[in-house]
Formats: sequence, C-alpha cells, structure tokens
Amino acid sequence: MASVSGKGSHGLEDSGKTGKVRERRPGPEHAAERRASERRRLSEGRPAASGPEEFTRPGRPRSPDADEAILAAARRLLAERGWDGMTLGDVAAHAGVAKTTLYRRWSGKADLVVDAMAQLFDTLQPCDAGSVRADAEATIRDLIALLALPETQAAVLALAAHAVRDPRLRDDVRDKIVDRSRRLVREGAVRAAERGEQNAKTTDPDLLFDIIVGTIVHRMLIAGEPVDEGYLKRFLDAILPGTVR
Repeated sequence: MASVSGKGSHGLEDSGKTGKVRERRPGPEHAAERRASERRRLSEGRPAASGPEEFTRPGRPRSPDADEAILAAARRLLAERGWDGMTLGDVAAHAGVAKTTLYRRWSGKADLVVDAMAQLFDTLQPCDAGSVRADAEATIRDLIALLALPETQAAVLALAAHAVRDPRLRDDVRDKIVDRSRRLVREGAVRAAERGEQNAKTTDPDLLFDIIVGTIVHRMLIAGEPVDEGYLKRFLDAILPGTVR
C-alpha cells in the first residue's frame, strides 16, 4: 500500500492538490486488532460492545445486563466443559441469575448457544485492506482466530450435529450466524468491483463464502489440521488465481 504523506497531528492527510484536508482511515492492522480485542472481550466474559442486532423475542421482558451475563457464561462454560458438560443450571449460576430468568429467554441449550455464538461471529467485520486478495486474507485470518477458540469449536460441531435432526435449529443457525456472516464476502466483492478487480469468483460472493467457510471449518474442526502460512497462501492462490499478493 502507498505510504501516507502530509499527515497532521490529528491523523489527517493533506490531499496536496487542492489543499483540502481529509480524514485518514485507520490501516487494516488497526481494524484487525479491534476485531481481535472484541473477540477476547467476549471470550473472557467481559461486557460486549453493542452488536448490529439484538437477540429479541416478542413478548418477553429484556434486561441487557442479564442477557450479556448469560451469553458470556454460556461461552465460558462451553470453553471449559464442552457441549455435554454445560447445563443451563450451571449457566444461570455462573451468570448470577435465576433459572427462570434464563428460561424466559431461551427454551433450551441449543437456542442459547446459537445466540452466544451469533454474538461472537458478529465480531467478524468486513475489512478493506487495499486489494481483493488482502481483504480475503484478513477476513480468513479473523475466521481462523475465531474457530481456534474452544467455545467456538464445541458449539459449531454440536450445533451441526443437532441441526441435522432439527430443521428449526438449522434455520436458526443459518439466519443468525451463516447468512449474517455472508456480508463479509459480499462487501468485499463490492469493493473488488469498485477497484476493477472482479473475477469469476468475486462475481458470485455467496459461492465464494461457502468455499472459504466450508474449507476452513473442515480443515480445522473436522480434519483437525492447522491453517498455517503455507496452507493459507495455497488456498488464496486457489480461490483467487491471478490476484496481486
């Protein structure tokens, strides 16, 4: 990426030709650190920043503090005990709420875990790193970091197994996690078109999303293999051939 010149003390950049001053956008490394910080905060059970969508159901009273405590406790217990070792009673106890408070919001473990994971997956944000390949690499690195969390691994594998037999749960996972995450690739495809970088893969962003997520989830959670630098490079070459590294 080009170096920044004419930077003032407040992070502003002089255009040089018109004398106008425009705000300098933070670089991709700053955005990546913010996303990682948000994931760490959620993983550690600290209060989360407001997400793009509230988990609400008609007719039930809401307490944002109670919701945050319950979702954080669910993720913490998933990380410590796994799916089978986590009970709703334990979640309520760790969250410091009554069981009735939890059951007014979630009817069962799967419903709770979907919302806990949806909040975590919402920390994945589109990244403008300067090129379609750089955007894809930044997004995939964020996905790798998220899938490396023990709570994510326990939840994704269990939800996939249960959703096979429960169409309502499958719809819930698709609506709250999968389809909401598609924006990561869709927005990247729009930026690629604006830069004149479109190719056969970026013109079908939903297919590209399926390829990326399916491959990385299979590699990490099914095969149990790492996504190291060599694998990531080969993968990017395969899905975005001919793009600038």
